[in-house]
Amino acid sequence: MELVAYEMGKYRLLALDLDGTLLNEQSEISELNAKWVKHAVEAGVTVCVSTGRGFVSALPIAEQLGLDTPMITVNGGEIWTKPHDLHRRILLDADKVLKLHALAEKYKEVWFWGYTIEDIYNKERWVDDTLARKWLKFGYYFEEIPVLNEILKEIQTWEGLEITNSSPHNIEVNPLGVSKATALMEVCQMLGYDMSEVVAVGDSLNDIAAIRAAGLGVAMGNAQDEVKVAANVTTGSNQENGVAQVIQNYVLRT
Repeated sequence: MELVAYEMGKYRLLALDLDGTLLNEQSEISELNAKWVKHAVEAGVTVCVSTGRGFVSALPIAEQLGLDTPMITVNGGEIWTKPHDLHRRILLDADKVLKLHALAEKYKEVWFWGYTIEDIYNKERWVDDTLARKWLKFGYYFEEIPVLNEILKEIQTWEGLEITNSSPHNIEVNPLGVSKATALMEVCQMLGYDMSEVVAVGDSLNDIAAIRAAGLGVAMGNAQDEVKVAANVTTGSNQENGVAQVIQNYVLRT
């Protein structure tokens, strides 16, 4: 079998969202996606996990791919120089979490969760000492969009919050100014790259800022409509190895 040598093109950093992007609907990395991520790494491309997940749940994905590169977790609330090596963390004020939690309690059927720097707490397991914890992100999940929109309308009147989602059925809240885009800019400064040399790939509202700021913004085929509008190009869905297509079509050359 003929061996093909792949080279890096004009893009030096590939920022990949996980859920709905790199991962399929079974939360797995397909063999084809893994193969092409490996080709990119071998060609000298910096592959950066860029996710709404916390570090603990993002780490196994990075390890599975053999990545020892920067990571962006909790929508940019944390930047890691490499796995386990924290570069920066921006906390969500505990008094705001208290308000977000109180609002969640008004909607008895709505699922909610909050990330601290140590753990994740949720509707079934909350903390007694909210103000004593160091928080990163708060979220709501519910299948009925009109109810989510009621919550969204309320928290949009509050100050100091960055509000996005990682699926059409949730709301994710970070400190104002925290996004995958600002985190990517910081990663580029760390590495000596320009944002024009970045490819950012994603499917949800928490990916839009990065997709707009990158040299090439890519929406997944399964992305929310607003993400497709913001992107330069659209690739296949997460069930169709869309990430592998991005690497083949835009990141590497033979």
